[in-house]
Amino acid sequence: MWDDGNSLGPKEVHNYLTRVMYNRRNKFNPLWNSLILGGLKMDRSTLERVTMIGVHYEDNHVATGFGNHLARPILREEWNENLTFEEGVKLLEKCMRVLLYRDRSAVNKLQIAKITDEGFTISQPYSLKTQWKFKAFENPTVGAEGSW
Repeated sequence: MWDDGNSLGPKEVHNYLTRVMYNRRNKFNPLWNSLILGGLKMDRSTLERVTMIGVHYEDNHVATGFGNHLARPILREEWNENLTFEEGVKLLEKCMRVLLYRDRSAVNKLQIAKITDEGFTISQPYSLKTQWKFKAFENPTVGAEGSW
């Protein structure tokens, strides 16, 4: 490929990563990563996920870890193709806030990436506004049997 004029697009990179992860799984030596790949080639956008055992899929929204269990249901309910960029950021912040409240040791900083025909932009890190004064957060184990 060095001088034949071909170039790998996001779909080809995703297929390659899927094969690498599946191959390592079959050798019982998986790479302990979950990967998300987004890109644009010839006016076709793609957003795909590959797990450490080679499971892969393409969708309009993807997530890893707790996000796959807690954020994707929110995205299934509230996401639509007509969202503006600002509405999408608000939805993403809602999902991240839910994940942050689930894992209080997580950091509340994030960055937003935007991929367009002109290229990509990545925002500066910023902090989510959170509220930890909820009654349930003050002493979460009160009344729980066997709690410390």
